[in-house]
Amino acid sequence: MNELLKGKDFVFTSESVTEGHPDKVCDQISDGVLDEVLSQDPRGRVACETFVTMGLVIVGGEITTSAFVDTHKLVRKIVNEIGYNEPKYGFDYETCAILNAIHCQSPDIAQGVDTGGAGDQGLMVGYACKETPELMPLPIMLAHKLSLRLAEVRKKEILDYLGPDGKSQVTVEYKDGKPVRVDTVVVSSQHTEEILDKSGKKITKAAREEIIETVVMPIVGKWVDNKTTYHVNPTGKFVVGGPQSDTGMTGRKIIVDTYGGMAPHGGGAFSGKDPTKVDRSACYMARHVAKNIVGAGLADKCTVQLAYAIGIADPVSVMIDTHHTAVIPEKEITRLVRKHFPLTPRGTIDYLKLRRPIYRKTAAYGHFGRKGPEFTWEELNKVNDLRKDAGI
Repeated sequence: MNELLKGKDFVFTSESVTEGHPDKVCDQISDGVLDEVLSQDPRGRVACETFVTMGLVIVGGEITTSAFVDTHKLVRKIVNEIGYNEPKYGFDYETCAILNAIHCQSPDIAQGVDTGGAGDQGLMVGYACKETPELMPLPIMLAHKLSLRLAEVRKKEILDYLGPDGKSQVTVEYKDGKPVRVDTVVVSSQHTEEILDKSGKKITKAAREEIIETVVMPIVGKWVDNKTTYHVNPTGKFVVGGPQSDTGMTGRKIIVDTYGGMAPHGGGAFSGKDPTKVDRSACYMARHVAKNIVGAGLADKCTVQLAYAIGIADPVSVMIDTHHTAVIPEKEITRLVRKHFPLTPRGTIDYLKLRRPIYRKTAAYGHFGRKGPEFTWEELNKVNDLRKDAGI
C-alpha cells in the first residue's frame, strides 16, 4: 500500500467502532476472560471466542489453566460496563442468556509451546509513520478518537440520547504523500427515539448539528475546511443497534484493531489469545520495532514483518521495509533489529511483560497508538541504542 501511494495525491479512509459495537462486545468479553485467567494463573493458555446475537452470548474456545473463571458473572459485568443495561437498547446484561462452551487446549499444540516455540505458524506485521504524535496513520487515529468521543459524551450524559453502539469513518486527503485535510467524516451512533423528527424516519437537523459540534469538531476541527462533508447517521436513524440488530464475533475487526488499512495485515486476530499465540504477541513486537525505528529517526515510515513456524522459537524471517525513507541501508536496520529486540515468543513475552491481565483495555479503540502501562509495545525505549549503533 505505501509503495503505491508514495509521493502521490490521494484520499485514504479508515474506520473505527465503539465499545458497544457487537464485534467489540465479543472482543472485550474474550479479553476479559483472558485477563481473569492471567490474574490467577500467568501461564494459563487461552484461546477464547465469543458470539453475540439478540439476547444471547456464547463463550467458547480452548483454555488450559488452574484458574477458576465464573464466566456468567464476568460476561454480565462486562456487558453492563459497556452500557447495555437498559431494555431500551435491545440487549441487557441482566436478561441475556449465556452459554459456556470452553474446553482444554490440544496437547499437540501444547508440546511445541511448552518448549518455548511459537503457538502457530504465520506472519505478523507492525507499522509506524510520522503522520501523528503517536507515530500512527492519521485516518485511523482520527477515527478512533471520534469513537472514543462518542463513548465519552454518552457516558458523561453530554448527549444523553446516544446508545452504546456506534461507528466512525474518516477520509483524509493527501498531497505528495502527506495528509493535508479531512475530506469526509462519517459518524453513526445508536440513539433513542427522542431525537427523531415528525416522520420518525430520521434524526432532527438540530440533533445532527449537535453531534457535529459536540463529537466531530473537537476531534477533527483543525483538519476540516468548508469543503469537508459530514454524514451523521446517514441511513436516517439508528434506534435498533447492538446485538439486537447484528450478530457479533471475536476477531472481526482486525483492520480497526491495527492500522486502518494503511499497512498490510498478517490475518490473525488478537482478542482472546494469550501471549504464547504469536498472532498477538509478535504483532505487538513488530509494532514496537517499527515505532522505535521511526522514533530513532532511522526512517520516516517503517513496515516490519515477522514470520514463525509452529513449535519453533526463532522467527523464520525478519523483513524491514522503510518505503525508501531510511537514512541507512535496510540491511543494516535489520541487523540492528535482530541485535536489540528479543524476537522469540518467550523473549517477546518477557520483554513486553505480556503475562499480565492487561488485555481488555486493548479490545476497543485500537491496539496501537495508545497510552498507559498496559501498552508496553508503544514505548520508545530503544531509540537511543538504535541511534548510537547506527551512528546518527
